[in-house]
Amino acid sequence: MDTSTSSATEPLSERRVDQLLIHYGLSHRNPVNERIHMVAIPLIMLSLLGLLWSAHPWLAWGFVAASMVYYARLSLIFTLTMAVVSLIGLGLVSAMGNWALPLSAAIFVAAWIGQFIGHKLEGKKPSFFEDIQYLWVGPLFVVSKLFQKVGARW
Repeated sequence: MDTSTSSATEPLSERRVDQLLIHYGLSHRNPVNERIHMVAIPLIMLSLLGLLWSAHPWLAWGFVAASMVYYARLSLIFTLTMAVVSLIGLGLVSAMGNWALPLSAAIFVAAWIGQFIGHKLEGKKPSFFEDIQYLWVGPLFVVSKLFQKVGARW
């Protein structure tokens, strides 16, 4: 996978996390698609945790732990942020009780429909079709956009 870009307006970074975010951003330039992703990605994260939780809570915890290993290889601030987001998600899923499975399934389907509508508007395929790791980069894309809005640097 080539994460570099030939655009002279985007500085190339040596940090892997920046390279991944730049590459991910190339297929998320349409403002409507970006807004859809800002909503759909957190919903997909929540629903995925809910689906795993419904099978067994340890599956959800194991997924979060494995994800933290991936994020730790990229950035400390993103790892800490994603840990907090994941804990909030696990708390919400736990609070759903017996509704966790049907709610998570409905949210999962609706959010993915939104994602694919966004990519149809964008005219580009989702990044994870190219490389599965972009399923973990998507949440970092959302966090990075939020960091940019508040002037935080990672």
